[in-house]
Parts: sequence; C-alpha cells; structure tokens
Amino acid sequence: MSLAWLLAKRFRSRRDKKGFLSFISTSSTTGIALGCAVLIAALSMMNGFQNVLQNKLLSVVPHVEYSAVEGELKNWELISKIALEHPGVTATAPGINSTVMVQTDTSFHGIQLKGIDPAKENTVSELARYVSQEDWQRWTSEGGILLGAGIAEKLNVKVGDSLSILFPEKSQRGFQSPKRKRLKVTGLFEFGGEIDHLNAYVSLDTAMHELTIADGVTSVRLALSDVFTAPAVAQEVGNQLPELVYLNDWTRTHGHLYRDIELVRSVVYLVLVLVMAVACFNIVSTLVMTVAKKRRQIAMLKTLGMKDRTLLLTFMLQGIMNGLYGVLWGAGIGILLGQFMPDIMRIIESLFNIDILDGGIYFVSEIPSQWQWNDVVLVSAVALIMSWLATIYPAWRAIKVEPAKALHDRG
Repeated sequence: MSLAWLLAKRFRSRRDKKGFLSFISTSSTTGIALGCAVLIAALSMMNGFQNVLQNKLLSVVPHVEYSAVEGELKNWELISKIALEHPGVTATAPGINSTVMVQTDTSFHGIQLKGIDPAKENTVSELARYVSQEDWQRWTSEGGILLGAGIAEKLNVKVGDSLSILFPEKSQRGFQSPKRKRLKVTGLFEFGGEIDHLNAYVSLDTAMHELTIADGVTSVRLALSDVFTAPAVAQEVGNQLPELVYLNDWTRTHGHLYRDIELVRSVVYLVLVLVMAVACFNIVSTLVMTVAKKRRQIAMLKTLGMKDRTLLLTFMLQGIMNGLYGVLWGAGIGILLGQFMPDIMRIIESLFNIDILDGGIYFVSEIPSQWQWNDVVLVSAVALIMSWLATIYPAWRAIKVEPAKALHDRG
C-alpha cells in the first residue's frame, strides 16, 4: 500500500507531468471542483425554497379550510369543536373571505380580503410576525385595513391613508351591484412574496358590520401539527361535519410549489451524476496518457517483481487523488456559496438593478439557501465513487503492459 501510494504521488507530481498531460490533469480536478460546488449550491437553494414553503408560507396559509357552500356557515363553533377533537388539529379560527376591488384616486386593484379575529388568528397563523408591533397594535385597536406591502406600493398608499373598497352586494333582482366603503390603512404586512400583492385583512367585526360583506362567518381555518397530513385530516374531519362545506387544504392551493421543488431536486440529482461523469472523464484521459507515457517505467517495475495488484492500486490512487482534491475544493466553495447565496444575489440585483424573483409572481421575493451536511456528503461521495470508477480501465491497461515489448519500444 505504501509503495503504491508513493508511486501514485510521483506519477501525479508536476515535474512528472508536462504540457498537455498537465493541462488535462488540472482540468479534471477543476471540473470535479466546479461540479461539486455548483451542485451543492443548487441543492442548498432547493433546501431554502422547501424551508420557506414549510416554515414561512405555511405559517400564514391555512393548512385546512372549510368554507360555506353558500352564504355563511350555520354553526362554525360546532365545526371548530369537532375539528379540535382530531389529534392532528392544534387550533382553529373563524374567517370571512371575499374578493374585492380597492381604489385610490387614480387606480384599482383586485385583492383577497379576509376578515379575521386577531386573537384567534394568532393560534393558526403567524401573520403578526410580518407586521410591525406598532402597526399590529394600531390595527387591532383602531380597526381599518391591514394591507399587503406590495398592494400598498402599487396603489402608492401608506399607513394613515384611506382607500375605497368595492365589493358585490346582492340586490332584490338577484344580480350583484357594487357597493363602496372607505377604510383607513392602519397597518402594513410584508411577507416577501406574492401574498403581499394579493391579501388584505380586516377584523371580523369590520367585515360583518362595517363592510357588511357577510352576516356571519364563512370559513373555519385549521392549524395542524403535521402539515403533510393535511389532505387526510381534512377528509377525516370533513366527514364528521353537520353541514355541507367546501373542503380545501394547502396541497390544493400551494401543493404545486412543493411538487415543483421535489421535481427540481430529482433533476438536480440526475444532473449530479451526469456532471460528475463528464468531469471524471478527464481522469480517464489523464491516466490513459500517463500509462502510455510510463510504459517503460511500468515494464521495469514489473520486471523487478511488482505485483499486478500493487500496480493496479497505484493508478487507482492517482485518479482518486485527482478526485479528492477536486472534492475538497468543490465542497468548500459549495458550502460558501450555500451560506452566502442570498447576499450574493442581493449584490447582483443591486448592481444590475434587476429583480431575480418578482414578489408579485413568486411566493418569495429573494433566493433562499440552506446548505446541509447530508448534501455535501452525498455530492462528495458520488464524486469520489465516479473518480474511482474512472480509474478502472486505465489501471487495467497498466497491468496489461508486456515488459519485454515495452522495454524494446523506443517510442
């Protein structure tokens, strides 16, 4: 083993590699390093998106929601009581949902207006986390409307301004005519994604009595201990309810985001193998050229009694060293990219004055990143295994060198 290691280091040394062979060897190591770095960074971004989805988006999006088929729920308290009896449900909260138009002096904008009970809302969502303490206290005490930062920017309004709410109202003739009410903007929330451009909140009392959007609660929202059980819990609880309701859960409204993340992650794993295969191809080229160049030395070693096993191990170690140096550099760079990716993206956005992720379109407004050791180990292990596989053919070529023929070959 020690002899094989010494020979591998000697064959890999710079003084033993010149010209094109040195270039191929360096490019193989560089290719593996770049491949590892890019793949670790890509997996870190996938982890970041998944973390934002689970811990941020689902902190404000209802895990399960039951809505009235028409009008209001007849007994939302009973629905809440039944839901809380399920072991997977941690809290419930009533709400009123309506699609309305908001108008300022110069523009209109369609939004989802949600009537909520601030006290109960804190048990099923973390809305208050994305509102300043001053704005939250003002909104809960004074009423008015809590507006998404994206909507406020688009309408050019700020806290203290007033805007008109236009919503449909059924007339005696059966059609819906618009009704207009003015509300004061008493607070802004900033989630950092499309929710900022879609949602606004008022209290249940404001929704029922001041805006008269509904005469009672139109939906009940549930918070679950395990968000991935939402479809099953929604069905189990829904089967016990005393009235017909529309059943909804986050996998129906935002499940495509999770599926997209998992799909991209699967593609990244496939790309991982392909990129490493291409990068390791240079190891094959390096070792084949080394064997061709060292035929006389190999013949002399075999003549002196070196076993084929030792010779095989020598060239395998040489290839694995190329892969190992590439993996160490690549893993280090990949971890740094994964750690500072959001900062790097912010610098790029400021330099070129662009938005890589438009908050009005995507559920987040910046690139998230979260590197994990299991991804680093996975990428590094695949790279090393591919490096080892790349050594098999050249090493086999080395042990097949015929000493007599090689020593008489003056080329």
